[in-house]
Amino acid sequence: MAPRARVLADEDLGAAEEAPRRALDPAQRLQHALDLSFRYLGPRARTEVELRRYLEGKRVKPETIEQALASLREQGYVDDARFAREFAEDKRLLDEWGSDRIARKLLSLGVPDELVRAAVGARDRDDEAEAAMALLRRRFPQLGDDPREQRRAIGVLVRKGYDSELAWDLVRAHARGGGLDD
Repeated sequence: MAPRARVLADEDLGAAEEAPRRALDPAQRLQHALDLSFRYLGPRARTEVELRRYLEGKRVKPETIEQALASLREQGYVDDARFAREFAEDKRLLDEWGSDRIARKLLSLGVPDELVRAAVGARDRDDEAEAAMALLRRRFPQLGDDPREQRRAIGVLVRKGYDSELAWDLVRAHARGGGLDD
């Protein structure tokens, strides 16, 4: 395992070990914050709140954080609306998440309410029902009248983030051998 890197303070960032320590000027602090941000944004997109928390954890000064975030927003590296849309679409397609779970996760990542509603609201109830029924048919191809098995099926849908009323309706329809229109 590699040794942990030590956290650099403003005084020693970029200074040689033998050189006298000096305070960073505002431009250097901003560049340091941007460098940290780009490194953090490398593996995946992040929300503004995630990035702010990360920089705070790295002991970047609040005014420098604001400058860095403004620069990153201006350059298009941080865009909560785009993040919310792409996150919602990815979770729907790849992980089969329902709108409720997507909304909870986006809120926990610090995406503002109105952006969460826009990202989640892009899918109507019929699309949500079709996706839930496809998941139900795949996971429970022979769902019958067994109440225990029906509860398991409802649990799967609810944990994936589908509305409990929708889950109940779909499980009943699937148990009867019907589809979405039953």
